[in-house]
Amino acid sequence: MLATKYSTLRRPGDPNSGGTHRKSMLALVEASLRQLNTDYIDLLYVNVWDFRTPVEEILRGLDDLVRQGKVLYVAISSAPAWQVSRMQAIADLRGWSPLVALQTEYSLIERTAERDLIPMAREMGLGVVPFSPLGGGVLTGKYSREDQNPAGSVAGETASNRKSLNVALGWVTDRNLAIADAVKEVASELGRTPAQVALAWTLNAPGVTAPIIGARALAQLEDNLGALQVDLTPSQLARLEEVSAIDLGNPHALLASEHIRTVTTGDMTIETLDRFAS
Repeated sequence: MLATKYSTLRRPGDPNSGGTHRKSMLALVEASLRQLNTDYIDLLYVNVWDFRTPVEEILRGLDDLVRQGKVLYVAISSAPAWQVSRMQAIADLRGWSPLVALQTEYSLIERTAERDLIPMAREMGLGVVPFSPLGGGVLTGKYSREDQNPAGSVAGETASNRKSLNVALGWVTDRNLAIADAVKEVASELGRTPAQVALAWTLNAPGVTAPIIGARALAQLEDNLGALQVDLTPSQLARLEEVSAIDLGNPHALLASEHIRTVTTGDMTIETLDRFAS
């Protein structure tokens, strides 16, 4: 399947060459078709929400591309959950092409998508396609406390110098290194690599369709694919969940609390309520 995104600048420094508006959409799709030497794109993502373009303009433009046969399916990436759900409702009401997938950052060290984005996607039938499932490489076990450098700068860093870039971006923290240590422990128990364990956890997460891997070499690709053979035990999953747990925030933490469960359902558990509902 061939997937691509649109919204970032086609010409660096020219704000009119990017954005989520119709002109940018059509120009970037036509450029992708030429560069990829294809007649159509399987999956087109709206990427990086710009908070300026009316959602009706975006949805109608996407629907036109689908009707023209230049795009088969449409999706969205890096947008607020409330905006995605609003777009899906409008598309449904007007008979336009619906969003079929959500791309979001998600890994053991970045689980905040569990607050709204992933539950929304599951409720609305969107496939979840996480990017950076290895936390920028931190979960591969290649980093240590000696790599921490709070004074680092992002300026001038490139993908070829990924380690210093991740340090400068703030990925190498005590919390993230503690999570990486737990991943290494589980990997040692299973005879697997840390990357395989981190990817296997993402694959096990409810709602996830498939993570995006960023292998740059054949050996990395083969190692990543090995995650498909990793079976995490309940106790190992529990350890990884505990070390990487996040604050769900308001109102999610309140709604998940024992107090709310007691005052709304008494002694009944979710499993019991589900049985009554079925």
